[in-house]
Amino acid sequence: MPDAIHAVCPKCLAVNRVLTGRLDSGPVCGKCRAPILEPHPVVLTAASFDTFLAKSDLPVLVDFWAPWCAPCRAMAPAFDQAAAMLHPRVILAKCDTQEELAIADRMHIQGVPTMVLFVAGREKARISGARGAADLVAWVRQNL
Repeated sequence: MPDAIHAVCPKCLAVNRVLTGRLDSGPVCGKCRAPILEPHPVVLTAASFDTFLAKSDLPVLVDFWAPWCAPCRAMAPAFDQAAAMLHPRVILAKCDTQEELAIADRMHIQGVPTMVLFVAGREKARISGARGAADLVAWVRQNL
């Protein structure tokens, strides 16, 4: 891992340079002072999706879900647990496909829940169906 990485603030979308030795110490945004890397999923919208993926040096695992989807709702606690387990080396994010239809269409999301792992802004791997936290963590580590 390099000496420093770029991390996008989930609140204001400012790109911050963070020393890798300080990833565990709760870095804050230089612009808005909000925490940059937290051990829970970030919500991505049309306004933040492209910037967040393109400018983040850390891998990003996006859960494409829908509020009407029972497996999505059942998996939500496991996704939260996986976020804590992978923190701060992988960012976990959620994208509501019902609200963000254009993103879901562009990403070719055929069913929910679908998790897509992005590395350097590009899709690295994809998996569909509800999973437990340990399964998600193992799948991410296998694909990094």
